[in-house]
Amino acid sequence: MVNDGADEGAAWLGVDLGTQSVRVLLVTADGTVLGSGSAPLTGRRDGVRHEQDPLRWWAALCTASRAALGAAPPGRPVGGLAVCGTSGTVLLTDGSGRPAGPALMYDDGRAAREAARARAAGLAVQDTWALPKALRLLGEYGPGLRLAHQPDLIVTRLTGTPPPADSSHALKTGYDVEREAWPEAALARLGVPEDLLPEVVRPGTLLGEVVPAAADATGIPAGTPVLAGMTDGCAAQIASGALRPGSWNSVLGTTLVLKGAARDPVRDPAGVVYNHRAPDGTWLPGGASSVGAGALAAHFPDAEPAVMDERAGAFEPSSAVAYPLVSPGERFPFRAPEATSLLLGDPVDDADRWAALLQGVGFAERLCLDYLHHLGAPLDGPLTFTGGGARSPYWNQLRADILGRPARVPEQTEPALGMAALAAYGASGAGSLAGVAERMVRVRTVLEPRPARTAAFAEPYARLVDALRDRGWLPAPVAEHARARLHLDAGRS
Repeated sequence: MVNDGADEGAAWLGVDLGTQSVRVLLVTADGTVLGSGSAPLTGRRDGVRHEQDPLRWWAALCTASRAALGAAPPGRPVGGLAVCGTSGTVLLTDGSGRPAGPALMYDDGRAAREAARARAAGLAVQDTWALPKALRLLGEYGPGLRLAHQPDLIVTRLTGTPPPADSSHALKTGYDVEREAWPEAALARLGVPEDLLPEVVRPGTLLGEVVPAAADATGIPAGTPVLAGMTDGCAAQIASGALRPGSWNSVLGTTLVLKGAARDPVRDPAGVVYNHRAPDGTWLPGGASSVGAGALAAHFPDAEPAVMDERAGAFEPSSAVAYPLVSPGERFPFRAPEATSLLLGDPVDDADRWAALLQGVGFAERLCLDYLHHLGAPLDGPLTFTGGGARSPYWNQLRADILGRPARVPEQTEPALGMAALAAYGASGAGSLAGVAERMVRVRTVLEPRPARTAAFAEPYARLVDALRDRGWLPAPVAEHARARLHLDAGRS
């Protein structure tokens, strides 16, 4: 077996700061999960406003990490840890890393005016990205504070000092991942103080070690190396093993994120698709939609998903066609700040409405892949499903049917696994991240699309594409491209 560098005797901690919970996994180099833990998070939503209390992230981590380590067999050393967070979540802190106020979450939409200013200054940012929100916070709090991304706060508590940011989280704050530098001239035109922005390093870089006070709070052994992480979408991509060119991972959580691997950046003049840089310098293109499983919770807060999935099987396709946005505005596969959740037709009952929501996410997913094909992205590798939505066998098969292409589902679908793999790669200083991840990832199921079902979903998908075009949200050339590919599987070139 090829030695990919990870210490065979060690276990690796992955920390995922999600929207609704903090999740921690303790994993060996061969993918055996020794322990897991989670703790819930809550936030404040009001229209386009979405905030969380950053101090709750730390409290939740302490609970989740103690649960993960407490469930593990004794005697296994922890080789290192890495932390992922929600992409675009940002806050301001003082010089010691203490938060100045609440964090603006990844989908907080109050900074549209600041985003327009940033685009006028020559920066390709979206309205919900971190840079516009940082500009808004700067206007509210004034100078003298430091910008931090979600994991930066946790790493500060773990290591005792504010760390450099990783380039993955810094991307949505305007960091130029191709030049590996902040765009100083554009930021100066926006009035961004030089001391606001942190130093930036590549993912997998050693940031420090767990200090005794943090060890007492979390149960993580003092001296454990802390490695720079990546965004939750990239973490889920690592957890899927989709790191070879042409491979893609679809992360279905509260929202939908598609991440792929490519030798070169995927260029998108519209700025809908952006490119993270992998630790080895290759590229991870993708985008984040506001469609996702959060729509199920919003419409059916007390539902039993497995029961509703079974009932939804009677409605393929549903009487209605949905584009189930979790919050106003869309970012991928098109940029439309004015977009709202869409329902064409009238479901006959709750099961039919549930079916429409499940299918709507699948249609959005197909449109994302059609858009990536429109841009010339490589799509010829395997597709993997991860995220909380991948726990539903029914939904997984439904999505494969709608896409008309096979999909893999790993045993462990959590982004925290990706952070464990990144920690193992970064701490070893040898091998490849793809090799480390492939050793950790265990594929549970390979789903094959059912051609008759794929054909049945073609008409409602086309209807949705036309509706999105007619509302002015989806550009006409993209709609035409999606229609031209209607009878192909979503992976064909």
